[in-house]
Amino acid sequence: MPSEDFPVPETNVLAVASHVVYGYVGNTMATFVMQSLGCEVAALNTVQFSNHLGYGQAKGTRATAQEIADLYEGLRDSYLDQFDMMLSGYLPGAPSVEAVGAIARDLKYKATMKPGSFFWVLDPVMGDNGHLYVAEDVVPAYKHLIKDADLILPNQFEAETLSGVKIVDMETLKQAITKLHEQYRIPHILITSISLLEPGAVTSLSVVGSTFTSGATPRMFRIQIPAIDCFFSGTGDMFAALMLVRFREAVYNTEGLMSKYAWVSDDNVEALDLPLARATEKVLASMHEVLTKTKERRDTEMDKYNQRVKGAEEEDEKKLRLAKSKAAEVRLVRNLGALRDPKIIFRAEDV
Repeated sequence: MPSEDFPVPETNVLAVASHVVYGYVGNTMATFVMQSLGCEVAALNTVQFSNHLGYGQAKGTRATAQEIADLYEGLRDSYLDQFDMMLSGYLPGAPSVEAVGAIARDLKYKATMKPGSFFWVLDPVMGDNGHLYVAEDVVPAYKHLIKDADLILPNQFEAETLSGVKIVDMETLKQAITKLHEQYRIPHILITSISLLEPGAVTSLSVVGSTFTSGATPRMFRIQIPAIDCFFSGTGDMFAALMLVRFREAVYNTEGLMSKYAWVSDDNVEALDLPLARATEKVLASMHEVLTKTKERRDTEMDKYNQRVKGAEEEDEKKLRLAKSKAAEVRLVRNLGALRDPKIIFRAEDV
């Protein structure tokens, strides 16, 4: 049972993602978010960097596929592998993708006799804005992997890459989601950061989600949010972590759903009534509030920086870039209220 302080029952999560010493991206972001909402999190770090790459420089190392497999084997050897959910994010190369796939399949196999007792949220981190930032062999590795996931969270470019459908309007977006449901049998899909320009429209981003029916037919919804004029790092990790918790909350509050395969709602449940839609509304409410406050702090910090360097004969471009990156670090610790008690503003609508 959830307590008054937390939205979900006791939940053990294996989080596989990158880690930075300073700031909030990867597991540094996701672990804090999930723990703040009542989850016990075992963080398996695929990367150990000093800071995120938005700074343009970093020191650190990437874990090998064997090291990732060894860490999980160590958990299993000590009977520390009793997880209710798994969240996977950035993986440094195709062998690491395969290693994490083996971990997820092991956890899913152990839950075979108890439907709904294990759920895998997969963020297929590959690229953005039309460009890959992983090696090309990562793409087929993910295509082989996603068929085992329960919920995937690609951005627009990653959804195009996985589905083979170029998304230029709502019709092609529907085609991409339909193909992912039908070809890979993925129960739940949320495509983030969709930007489809419409004449005269206010600059905004959309999240489009779907839970398939028993016949793999999409049940699609859309939530539009205003764009914030600032570049943030770690927002995908924040979205994934919040989604894991809020979806579990929504499913828990739907009678009988937690014991069903992949938490798929009955076919008579309409798109706007799906737990996935209700969860996404809460996630976006939290994110919008946190990022709005981060933008305010960022502007204040940059005003101070500009005052300090005012009158300098020559502006140091590297120092300016570093200052901008630091000022835009997501403010989590002082905004727990936005994570725990979001005020829903943006509602799901039919597609």
